[in-house]
Amino acid sequence: MKKFLLTSVSVAALALTTSAALADAHSNKIKIGVLATLEGTYTVLGEDGIRGLQTAMKQADGKAAGKEIELIIQSTDASPDSAVRGARKLVEQDKVDFVIGPLSGSEGIALRDYAKTQPQTTIINGISGAQETTFVDPAENFFRFNMDGAQWGAGLGEYVFDKKGWKTVATVAEDYSFAYTNFLGFAQGYCKAGGKIVERQWVPLGTKDFGSIIASLPDDVDAIYLGLGGGDAVNFLNQYQQAGGDANLIGGSIMVDGTVLSAKGNAKNALIGTPSSGPQADTWDNPKWQAYVKAYQDAFPPEKRFPSPSLLATGYYNATNAALQCLNTVNGDLSDGHAAFRGCLGSLELDAPNGMIKLDGNRQAIGTNFVTEVVEQADGTLANNMVAMAENVNQTLGMDEAEFRALGLPSRDILKCD
Repeated sequence: MKKFLLTSVSVAALALTTSAALADAHSNKIKIGVLATLEGTYTVLGEDGIRGLQTAMKQADGKAAGKEIELIIQSTDASPDSAVRGARKLVEQDKVDFVIGPLSGSEGIALRDYAKTQPQTTIINGISGAQETTFVDPAENFFRFNMDGAQWGAGLGEYVFDKKGWKTVATVAEDYSFAYTNFLGFAQGYCKAGGKIVERQWVPLGTKDFGSIIASLPDDVDAIYLGLGGGDAVNFLNQYQQAGGDANLIGGSIMVDGTVLSAKGNAKNALIGTPSSGPQADTWDNPKWQAYVKAYQDAFPPEKRFPSPSLLATGYYNATNAALQCLNTVNGDLSDGHAAFRGCLGSLELDAPNGMIKLDGNRQAIGTNFVTEVVEQADGTLANNMVAMAENVNQTLGMDEAEFRALGLPSRDILKCD
């Protein structure tokens, strides 16, 4: 019995020593969980989001506040359930210090709600852009350094009405929160300018067959607005080209993103000349933007990246840099419910490659938006060329908040100007 007690004490002492060593080892690391869509129709978007994060980490030598960064990457499929499952694994099983992500709009709304159940955990949005995430009952521990989809639509409606002279449009867009939000930004300016939206079609994420949609598009409109992304965008373009479609096109922000413009095949050439808008312009000559593009290009071999970073890469890059800057500012202090860290995030003015970013009272980005047109470059690749830009675009698009809220939340039916 005495021998057994001594053995038990020895084992217990060893366990305590091991636990202390592990705790000490962890204290010299900062553990970051990452959520990205690495499954489903938005897989290529998620992969470039991760490249943006890795570019920022490479520039920081994988460290912040003198501590090594450990990344745990969790895949999602753009559905809210997958985002919550992934976040729960990262927070409750992997015990990460905080989370960067997610990517897709409805995922962001779900993560806002999950954040409220985990007040000890900070979530820094990756690039998800649904308006409701920060505009409706926001979570105090959820920070978004990218503008929402409506902000990304700012200026596009006025441009196509005034500069292109397109007075009537039909629309095809994905049937979920981000597409509603992105469309709102376009429609708000377009309707106010005098444009008419005569037909709207909403398709599920992951649609493979657009035949019936294409066949039913009206011929008597000036242009078609496409609020599609990833595999959906490529499928539509291929089938539209095969059907002989030749209408003027207007792109939602992810319809003309690098993930689509770099797709294999010639169908994407139908986008040449297409106006769009979003948080970046590929050909912008700003030195800070050009330096970021080079850093992204240098971080990966050409066959494992796009010619230029997509807006998904830029979103994750900015979110990661915001986190790293604040970790350095507070010397890695994540005590007291991340009080100092969150205080830094909330007051940070991020000198991002796509313009200055600051957060409003809901921890939502105010930033720069670009109106662009797709051009073919000398090397044959496609890119978004800036034709206009607006700084300090806030979440109410410059409108009085009460007036903006009176528009209603983004939905299939918002802003009928027919």
